[in-house]
Amino acid sequence: MSTSKTARSIALETLIRVLQDGSYSNISLNNSLRNSKLSVTDQKLTTRLVYGTIQYKIFLDYQLKDLIKTKLSEKYLKPLLLMSAYQIFFLDKIPNRAVLDEANKLAKQFGRHHSSGYKIVNGILRSLIRRGQILPEKTNTIKYLSVKESIPEWLVKYFIDNWGEKRTESILVSLNKPAENSIRLSGLSNRNAILQKLSRDGFDPKESDLSDHNYILNHGGIATSKLFEDGKVTIQDEAASLVVDAFDFTGHEQVLDACSAPGGKTVQIAEHLTDGTVTALDIHDKKLRLVRKNAQRMGVSDRVKTVGIDARKANEYFSDRQFAKMLVDAPCSGLGLLRRKPEIRYTKSKVDLLNLQRVQLSILNQVSQLLEKNGELVYSTCTISHEEDEDVVKKFLQDHSDFELVPFKLDKIESKNGMLKILPDSYGSDGFFIAKFRLRG
Repeated sequence: MSTSKTARSIALETLIRVLQDGSYSNISLNNSLRNSKLSVTDQKLTTRLVYGTIQYKIFLDYQLKDLIKTKLSEKYLKPLLLMSAYQIFFLDKIPNRAVLDEANKLAKQFGRHHSSGYKIVNGILRSLIRRGQILPEKTNTIKYLSVKESIPEWLVKYFIDNWGEKRTESILVSLNKPAENSIRLSGLSNRNAILQKLSRDGFDPKESDLSDHNYILNHGGIATSKLFEDGKVTIQDEAASLVVDAFDFTGHEQVLDACSAPGGKTVQIAEHLTDGTVTALDIHDKKLRLVRKNAQRMGVSDRVKTVGIDARKANEYFSDRQFAKMLVDAPCSGLGLLRRKPEIRYTKSKVDLLNLQRVQLSILNQVSQLLEKNGELVYSTCTISHEEDEDVVKKFLQDHSDFELVPFKLDKIESKNGMLKILPDSYGSDGFFIAKFRLRG
């Protein structure tokens, strides 16, 4: 296969890896773009093609299924049809004739010698353009919303069962909107100087509705800026940044971050410490290197210590009651991140929610033994499922009567019962859950 490295060819290569080989979209795309010589404009097109095609795969499959009359034996064909259909339905500025032309070129480039794939692609796409969009009957609410918003039926039903049909529609629509370019300002830097620099560089920062230290930028690219390189800002969703704000720090504490990688919250904790230390755990050395790299870039490496162990075995490594503060940002289904990591919607099932709940409780049960009396334990997830959020809190408290939920107040939002759930449509942020416990003295 010989391909010229255009925006569409790189997008197709990435989609083949994600849809056919099971690669992670963000990692695969980042690697492809890093090794490309695309302009900024073409990089944006590649990114939109990859994420948009994955995001709307259920919708796109529904549009194509009756038009595919033969077995698609070549690996590139289905991803190419999906990517082309995405352009036809969602990219109004690209004429259909251009979509057809580019699809034919890619079919000839990616196809085997003497392949007739381009004829298959051309025929199917022409039929699709003639017929136009189709959707299930609205009377079948779950099927209709599943196809329209490209969310699996089990998840649509789950949302309706928990939040009702009207709120579910709002959540689903929000999950298909582009993720905002959210940054957190370093707590160790001059806020006004950073904001002035961001404005001069054309990022037009707008203060978050959730946090005083988060700002929304009007475009991406901050990761290649001097501000990022010097640790003045970091990329962090506004909802995620609230987790550390739930603590009441004095600055002198020994803190445990039980599930730390890649280190965003570890660094944020360290910024609150003067002569305290945050110990960051992860089972993988590669991930701990990311934590250390983040801590160094943000200027807090002297307050961060990394330990390569499974949080579920933490009590075998540390002494009882060793930490004044503990964060369990637990591994979860990631259902709050569907706009940022679109393939999650296709890889999770309801069974996963209960399996993950067992892991989350196991971590909490182990690390809770290390908290000192009157110490604070914050539990958080980037999911919105009750099984991984409220049910975990309930089960933990049932087994640990010496712990209690405590209210917490943040910059612009508060929890009066010790739990806070942010749905994706509330602020346009990631979906997130935070619970704050205290060990009674």
